[in-house]
Amino acid sequence: MRTYQGNPQLNAERARLRGIDETVPMAVAAYRPQIMAMLTGGLQAVRVLFPDNTVQTATLRTWTIGLTVSQTLFNGFKTANTVRQSEANVRSGREALRNVGQGVLLDAVTAYTNVLANQSLVEAQRSNVAFLRETLGIVQKRLNAGDVTPTDTAQAEARLNRGLADLNAAEVNLAISQATYAQVIGNPPSHLSPAEPVDRYLPRSRDDATGLAFKSHPAVLAAGFDVDVATTSINVAESSLYPTVTLQGNASKSRDADPTLSVFGTDQASVIGQVTAPIYDGGTAASQTRQAKEVAAQSRLVLDQVRNQARTAAIGAWVAHEGAKIAVSASESEVRAAGVALQGVQKEAAGGQRTTVDVLNSQQDLISAKARLIGAQRDRVIASYTLLSAIGRLDVKTLALNTPDYLPEVHYHQVRDAWHGLRTPSGK
Repeated sequence: MRTYQGNPQLNAERARLRGIDETVPMAVAAYRPQIMAMLTGGLQAVRVLFPDNTVQTATLRTWTIGLTVSQTLFNGFKTANTVRQSEANVRSGREALRNVGQGVLLDAVTAYTNVLANQSLVEAQRSNVAFLRETLGIVQKRLNAGDVTPTDTAQAEARLNRGLADLNAAEVNLAISQATYAQVIGNPPSHLSPAEPVDRYLPRSRDDATGLAFKSHPAVLAAGFDVDVATTSINVAESSLYPTVTLQGNASKSRDADPTLSVFGTDQASVIGQVTAPIYDGGTAASQTRQAKEVAAQSRLVLDQVRNQARTAAIGAWVAHEGAKIAVSASESEVRAAGVALQGVQKEAAGGQRTTVDVLNSQQDLISAKARLIGAQRDRVIASYTLLSAIGRLDVKTLALNTPDYLPEVHYHQVRDAWHGLRTPSGK
């Protein structure tokens, strides 16, 4: 499906998630040693004045090379908690991506269905104009024969012009829907197949719908992972209150070409363990911990709010879907009845029992009923997809679309344990 592969909004969200994936190797890096190399060199002009007032000058060539390896052994569990926090953030980002994907797919369905509906409306309005032209021709012939008055002709002309205006409005709406389709899908519409509801994927009751939305909607799951992120941040903040243990190894070599010295070079190597414990930091760590606790409390409240919103949206989608089914059934009956009524009025008008206005009104009732049916059929399809989105199952896998599924886990595992390298897995 072109929308799923090439939609800019969806691709931007995928890129954002790949950026979030990189926070995990950043956190994991704290487990690894840090290696730094040093190289210094230069020229130094020296002028030495001796007690006997003699002067000696020299140009010294000095250089030093060194290597430092540092390893953190304990930092109050900050690294472990930061890794867990980053992983929870990645999971939240995946659900956010899935939610955006649902919105994009629903927009695509809406754009697709709107084009189909507007095409049908244009065809209906063209049929209406053709009928009104034919009616006007019949009325004009009857006027010439003296069967009707000029008023009937004027009424038929007025209805024809109204039909032309309605046709123009339908064509404008079709052009707008086609432009929206090209924006969302990525290419102009060509030969579109009729859209069908996805009732086979929908829950059987309103309680099932609300239950699924409460448990599996991506917005709810993302908010749950945000709670994990905020909760873990408390442990990260508290790590500043613990001692830190590090081990550092140094090796260096230096050379000094000073002829006045008996030593021309120094080689050094050392291994140093260091323990630092915070005594008092002015209250910074305590304040950060309290702040993290408040943020965690806020995230739990946001989770409750998102759950309520998901439940409400599911109920609204369920009611709208049931109402759309009733609207389609009623509109189909209305169209059938209006068609039968028009045929009867035409026969009665031919027998002199009905006027031209009766025929025109009956035709207007039929075209209005057809327009309502087309709108109801469109709403029926969109409502079924909206309900599927409300329960969190509007995705490529559920719909069995003929397109490769984007798997965010692939990129995550490609970068999680990467020790080095500036190129992304895509080769950039």
